[in-house]
Amino acid sequence: MVYFLGDFSLIEPHIDEEAEEARKTARRSRKHYLRIEGSQFFKEKVRQALKLVKTAGYYDFLRTHIRCIKEIDGLTQLRVSEATIWANKYAVENPVDAASRFIQEACYMQIHTEGERYHEGMLEFRSFEKRIEFLKKLKKKSRKQNIKRDCEKLIKMWNESLLVY
Repeated sequence: MVYFLGDFSLIEPHIDEEAEEARKTARRSRKHYLRIEGSQFFKEKVRQALKLVKTAGYYDFLRTHIRCIKEIDGLTQLRVSEATIWANKYAVENPVDAASRFIQEACYMQIHTEGERYHEGMLEFRSFEKRIEFLKKLKKKSRKQNIKRDCEKLIKMWNESLLVY
């Protein structure tokens, strides 16, 4: 079943249930300790990414909306009801890409917890914008040339991807 809202956005009923669960989770977990679960390799790669998140000044934003980053064998995804990012080892190989992915998922979670109503494509678009904003800020604040190069490469790639939307 699909509902039409005043702006003609399409919202599926399960989104409301997911959003309510996300709001409850967020209320229980404002600016908490961010847990990392997984192998030693995974934890080290996530810590490298989190160091970049801190460099860009987004750590409080991340830990406000995400409670845990957990290693899995399957596809990387956000578990909204748990405020957890499930990530595989390949998703954290590049710390810059992983950090920007974490910010993108935190933005997605923020939209859910604030109860904003968008269709799925607009949620993805807004979270991609946040990812690009993060990469630009990291590029500006980082002193390391390899980080700046990775940021530039990813910004270009994501800007090209946004043209699809």
